Amino acid sequence: MNRALPVVRLRVPTDEDALTWHRLFDHPEVMEFHGGGSAEVSVYEELTARQRRHDAERGFCLWTMLDDEERAIGFTGAQPWPQDWGPTGEIEIGWRLGREFWGQGYATAAARMTLDRLRAAGVPSVVAMVLAENKRSIEVTRRLGMRLAEVFTLPNSRREGHCYRLDLSTGYAE
Repeated sequence: MNRALPVVRLRVPTDEDALTWHRLFDHPEVMEFHGGGSAEVSVYEELTARQRRHDAERGFCLWTMLDDEERAIGFTGAQPWPQDWGPTGEIEIGWRLGREFWGQGYATAAARMTLDRLRAAGVPSVVAMVLAENKRSIEVTRRLGMRLAEVFTLPNSRREGHCYRLDLSTGYAE
């Protein structure tokens, strides 16, 4: 049985969100697939500033995700793939939630909103780069209708990664 997705709202991250993201993501399970350890507040200060620039220049970014009580619970959105390997030049969709908000449908609900916003911005397709052992994020890609397009080895960690794709003009996996 499919349950209803929760109510979420997305907004451009503020300066204060750097501290909020730092607090939300300072958990070993949250960071397991994102470098493993806690990041300094300065990492989130730079990230939120970059996302504000992306939104101003492109009309999309990694937005702060708010629940129905207006609490920041994580981020979701899209940005140009930031690495010099992999799907360079493509737009990557992504999400990260505070641990207490896992398993409630927030990532899927917010990612669907992101896809709608990306279509409206004229983005033709997206990728999601997910470590092979990150079963929760792989499930989100499946719920979004994305297709596994490539299996690769990450150059920095030698871990197996997956590249999922979705054509936004048709709404189907490429």
